Amino acid sequence: MHFVYVLYSEKINRYYIGETHDVQGRLEKHNTGYYDEKWTERGKPWRLAVEIGCGDKKQALSIERHIKQMKSKKYIEDLAAFPEKVEKLKARFPPDC
Repeated sequence: MHFVYVLYSEKINRYYIGETHDVQGRLEKHNTGYYDEKWTERGKPWRLAVEIGCGDKKQALSIERHIKQMKSKKYIEDLAAFPEKVEKLKARFPPDC
């Protein structure tokens, strides 16, 4: 199973959107220095704001791309607050069968 995850950093007041098969492992990597030379280094500590379970990697990548294209904190906050928005998003980008 693949996931789209959204991390939030209070330190820089920014969100980070990614895709993975291991959300907790990826969160740990972002917070422990595994990505020291990357953009997320400046936002530590990160917390998980949204986790979306997807049927396959293609669906996860499509949803990740869509969220990034929205370029909206409000959109991300709505995904976190309203589970029905996540379900609509998953229906819009169904997994390959």
